[in-house]
Amino acid sequence: MRPPRPEPASQRNEIALALYSLAAAVVRRMPREISLTAAATLYTLERDGPQRITHLAALHGVTQPSMTALVTKLEDLGLAERRSDPSDGRGVLVALSPAGERYVEERRQAGANGLVRLIDDLPDDQAASLRDALPALRALAALGDLGTEAPHRLTPGPRGALR
Repeated sequence: MRPPRPEPASQRNEIALALYSLAAAVVRRMPREISLTAAATLYTLERDGPQRITHLAALHGVTQPSMTALVTKLEDLGLAERRSDPSDGRGVLVALSPAGERYVEERRQAGANGLVRLIDDLPDDQAASLRDALPALRALAALGDLGTEAPHRLTPGPRGALR
């Protein structure tokens, strides 16, 4: 069992909110040639390799027909391709195309460049604090990459209220 953290939960919550706000700001500032769900699907394919449409739909919280339409659009843009599933000849996997790999890397670099501009505007002591936090930030990113289960979905409750 992990020992209790020295800082109070309220400070951990402040850190979490600041990181979440930063991530949301980066996403909002990025140019959008494709939808956020399409971009997230490309990142999933990069991280996890070729996937079935049903798995991608569940992972991204959309219906199978919606994911099928999204994959068709990604194919039309040359960013993804369908391949036969070697473990099941009847199945189809969606994979990144070489252009999709380049797109994901270019988008990641554009996001990093945006953050560099923000970091460059910080006072030296705050930039140094971020540099000192780099091992913790990398560890958080690695932990985040491990969580590939489907996100929580809002479902209609009684009288149509979302829960």
